[in-house]
Amino acid sequence: MARVVVAVLCALGLSVGAGSSAGADSTAGGDLKVAQTLGDRDLTFMLRRVTGLPGPLHVDVFTHRGTAAGTLRLGTVPTGASHDRAAGSSAGTTTSSASVRLGSTPGSYSAALDIDRAGPWELVVDDGSRTARIPFVVPGQATSPPELTVFGGFVTAGVLMLVTLFVAVRARRGAWALVPAGGVVAALATAVTAALLSASLPMPPEPGGQVDATNDNVADPYAVVRPVTNDYSRPPVSLETGRYPARAAERGTLRLSVHDGSTGLPADDLVVHDGALMHLLVIGPTGELWHLHPIRTAPGSYEVQLRLPAAGHYAVSAEFARRGGGIQQVRSATGLTVADGSARGGDPALPAELAPRGPGERTVDGVPVRLSAPSLTAGAASTLTARVGDTPTLQPWLGMVGHMIVVGPLDKADATSPTRMGRAAQGAPVWAHAHSMGGDMSGHMSGHSAHGMGDAPAHDMAVMDQGDEPSASTSGSMSGLMPLNGDSPADETVAAYGPDVSFVYTFSRPGYYRVWIQAERDSAVLTMPYLLHVSPAGGAK
Repeated sequence: MARVVVAVLCALGLSVGAGSSAGADSTAGGDLKVAQTLGDRDLTFMLRRVTGLPGPLHVDVFTHRGTAAGTLRLGTVPTGASHDRAAGSSAGTTTSSASVRLGSTPGSYSAALDIDRAGPWELVVDDGSRTARIPFVVPGQATSPPELTVFGGFVTAGVLMLVTLFVAVRARRGAWALVPAGGVVAALATAVTAALLSASLPMPPEPGGQVDATNDNVADPYAVVRPVTNDYSRPPVSLETGRYPARAAERGTLRLSVHDGSTGLPADDLVVHDGALMHLLVIGPTGELWHLHPIRTAPGSYEVQLRLPAAGHYAVSAEFARRGGGIQQVRSATGLTVADGSARGGDPALPAELAPRGPGERTVDGVPVRLSAPSLTAGAASTLTARVGDTPTLQPWLGMVGHMIVVGPLDKADATSPTRMGRAAQGAPVWAHAHSMGGDMSGHMSGHSAHGMGDAPAHDMAVMDQGDEPSASTSGSMSGLMPLNGDSPADETVAAYGPDVSFVYTFSRPGYYRVWIQAERDSAVLTMPYLLHVSPAGGAK
């Protein structure tokens, strides 16, 4: 009996002592995917999960068609504050470095860096002329208070059981054994109660995802912040665009500042949302769309390099998510005005494949595309389906098979003008960014969400939760992109989706809308512009 109790106590002791290894390097506990527009390169960085400390951080860099060859220098920098000076002694200094040599062909290029502790970090990416800083978190694994109570209760019960046996054997009066025996019952009751209640207790706020990450709360979120259930939402931010001195067709750098709406301080709490820290949308006077991902250069400071082809006004909008504050889409109050860089003026020429058209067939970048958009009525959900090519060879871009940007309603003359689209988009009441969320390997698509500003609907079709029962038409359609059992989602090396890309969207007002659908094929992102007319509710034209 005594040997059995000792063995149980040893096993419980090992259980209490376990759990000091690291989790993963993203706030969600898995791989972290971040798109970056670094100079002329559109890159996707995949930071693989860290499985133990100290251990390697594997970084994969995905390139697109037309990416210039070259070398990127990578470095890891710890950034968290701590009450322990030793834990924060290397904050702000590069602790590990590596190089990635990018080839001229699209693909994946890898490097490994060393991570020696849990906490907030930055991946520093230097291409020789500019430096991007990508924040990420390597969380520790701590034992929760309920688990400690359970383990402590069983350990105490085991010790008191030994005491009970000793007293029962040595004491002349058997009644003395009831005292430690009562302690055994109390300890077991405490352990069982803690085990039953632990499932209903809230988790502590997630460092890096819900609260600011420090070395202390990342190592043990239970010791620093008590488990609470309140909302962590933060106020909106203001988006300020810096001076853009470049003229039409010249390369220039657009600098962006993000400030907290209540304090005016730099907002350095943007988290990775849909595969990027910031999604920048720029609409030019000719109606051309740029969907870019500015690099973070300092707290609250971002920049992106542009070569805007035409003179005129450009509307600017940014979409991002604040830590614990949800998704925000902020439109620049001023936009950009680009001066003519040529000796003679005149209206800019828009390539034929970028001219807006209605539903039907067209060719974009040599790829045949067909858009079907029946029953476009204000206030009613509409299904828009783009068939990109004729084979299921689309690649996930920003974690989605397809993206759709919606701007409107617009005056018909402005929506079709080759020079006024940027100015019209600046004041359009609706800007929306919708997603085709998932798909399987057989060409079926389902599950869509939309983020919008103005009076656009926040969600046009709810994404199916894990607990919902899928219908016969959508069963299994989410399996291709959505990770299961902790696995990482498909990356851009997988080309097995489509060719149909579908969106469900509700146009809130009648009128003309400019719509851009984006999908990745052959390691190139295709942008397909359309002009759609939405009829008023009730069938009037």
